[in-house]
Amino acid sequence: MFETSVYLDNASSTRLDERVMEAMKPYFFEVYAVATSEFGYSMGIEAKEALTGAREKLAGMLRAGPEEVVFTSGSTESSNMAIKGVALALGKKKGRHIITTKIEDFPVLHSARALERDGFEVTYLEVDGDGIVDPDRLGEAIRKETILVSIQHANQEIGTVQDVEAIGQICMDRHVLFHTDATHTFRRLPIDADRVPADLITISAHTIHGPRGVGGLYIREKTPIAKWMDGGYQEFDRRAGLENIPGAVGFAAAAELVTFDENERLRSMRDRILDRALTEISATTLNGHREKRTPQNANVTFHLVEGESITLHLDMRGFAVSTGSACFSRSLEASHVIAGIGGDHERAHGSVRFTLGRYNTMEEANAVVDAISEVVKSLRKISPLGKGK
Repeated sequence: MFETSVYLDNASSTRLDERVMEAMKPYFFEVYAVATSEFGYSMGIEAKEALTGAREKLAGMLRAGPEEVVFTSGSTESSNMAIKGVALALGKKKGRHIITTKIEDFPVLHSARALERDGFEVTYLEVDGDGIVDPDRLGEAIRKETILVSIQHANQEIGTVQDVEAIGQICMDRHVLFHTDATHTFRRLPIDADRVPADLITISAHTIHGPRGVGGLYIREKTPIAKWMDGGYQEFDRRAGLENIPGAVGFAAAAELVTFDENERLRSMRDRILDRALTEISATTLNGHREKRTPQNANVTFHLVEGESITLHLDMRGFAVSTGSACFSRSLEASHVIAGIGGDHERAHGSVRFTLGRYNTMEEANAVVDAISEVVKSLRKISPLGKGK
């Protein structure tokens, strides 16, 4: 078994910050009651205060009211709740048409496909070669029966950032609800309800060194959304289920620990990887926009070799990265994102994603490029695609 010493897959999940764990501990072992009202017992009241405090902190970061933030089990549930909740609320009242893009993450794409099976019509917008949505195409796609537009703030694979302010304004002008998945931008790039005219925003703790299994959905006041999971009356009667109080406290603590300086440090490491990989290794292609991308994401295709081979060889050297190759996909299909930006199977199969986090260093950024340079050269020598290059 190989030991990973350099973890560069932080878009999938991040290491929990020890300070976050310390903030969560009391709510596992000392204040472990369910949240109760002010007329309940003391431990329940203390639990409710912790939950309220966490909600207020996250709402403040989104420039939202506390009652506009609903805790969920993570980004998957948040996006499902947004899309299916709006469909339930407006499908019979206004229309059954939804708009999204071809490169969204699976919670959005699969929610849209589920609604198609229920008779909804979904328009999947094309994007350009960098993964950018054309606002004019969006405007042309909106109809009188359109009830929701769901376009991510930044892509999970290639890091491309959309102009959600312009997109949201188009939706607002046309009286259509707008949901954006901000899983990979919350606390990394500016995203709040004052700047972005979004009605629903998905956020999650697992990408910012918080606990897994907890996320949130911002729901702008008066947004029509139906409760889609039956049970109790938790979360303002919008999301049934026992509140994850340790998770909520940990989410807020993790969000508070993200700083501007940290994001700039991630950006500098990202640029080092991209600059060196694209200039020092032949036959490479940048995936995603060079400037309009998240500070933590670098995605490069190394042509003439397979991404899974690169990943396995890097793993043997102690580096953890991910690839868009079909062999590493549970769907057994190559990256739909690379395909969505016009890439062929060869480009998708040779793509490698490096995503950085708090515990990475510039030395590690340089080391992974040194390693991948050697790996790619050796693989090309034996690859039938490389023809000895």
